[in-house]
Amino acid sequence: MLWSPWHGCHKCSPGCLNCYVFYQDKRYEKDSSVVTRSKTNFNLPLKKDRAGNYKIASGSEVATCFTSDFFIEEADAWRGEVWEIIKKRPDVKFLICTKRIERFESCIPADWGEGYDNVAIAVTGECQIKADERVPILLNIKAKKKFIFVSPILEEVNLEKYLASGKIDMVSVGGESYSNARPCNFDWVKDIKRQCDKYGVEFDFHQTGSNFIMNGKTYKIKHRDEYSQAKKGEKLLQNIQD
Repeated sequence: MLWSPWHGCHKCSPGCLNCYVFYQDKRYEKDSSVVTRSKTNFNLPLKKDRAGNYKIASGSEVATCFTSDFFIEEADAWRGEVWEIIKKRPDVKFLICTKRIERFESCIPADWGEGYDNVAIAVTGECQIKADERVPILLNIKAKKKFIFVSPILEEVNLEKYLASGKIDMVSVGGESYSNARPCNFDWVKDIKRQCDKYGVEFDFHQTGSNFIMNGKTYKIKHRDEYSQAKKGEKLLQNIQD
């Protein structure tokens, strides 16, 4: 389930080069660099159907603000309302993934404390430089769940010193999508799986990307098939030993 209380972003990282939001918006001649508050879904978690049931069911996992960045500056005036909405749905798990983790402390609510039980905070570490820049900050913030998204994976990334801390709950890896996608090499994915297994960290391979390399062969995969192909890849990964 996706919830985007605002839309639009500014490219700030190597992983942003072929951003899927910019790719999709371009088809509708929409400027993705303009950050706008949602007119229809800002309060989506609180919306109910005609029977009086929440449209987002209890127990759902909600990817929050994945067509922008939760901590982007333009949303500072709206973020407080979103925190209140999140508090009103303690039965729903909200995942917030950011490339702006350095803004975290100035953007959390006054009652954050050790973190909300229903919120996981994630950073992207698509290459070694960005992982080394963002993950140390993630390790030092207060949050009940902490994830790393190596997505879109652009090279071999070593996370061992971060996983050894015991503070990372999950690592999710994915390739880049659409026609200009940079390659996702299955060897890089396997190595991160090995690192996660070594430290008992949950691992997820959420998509192959459109330009997938395995056993020296390149596969061009349609976007709609990237998830299913990644799940097949996960089955292969089950046989990898530490």
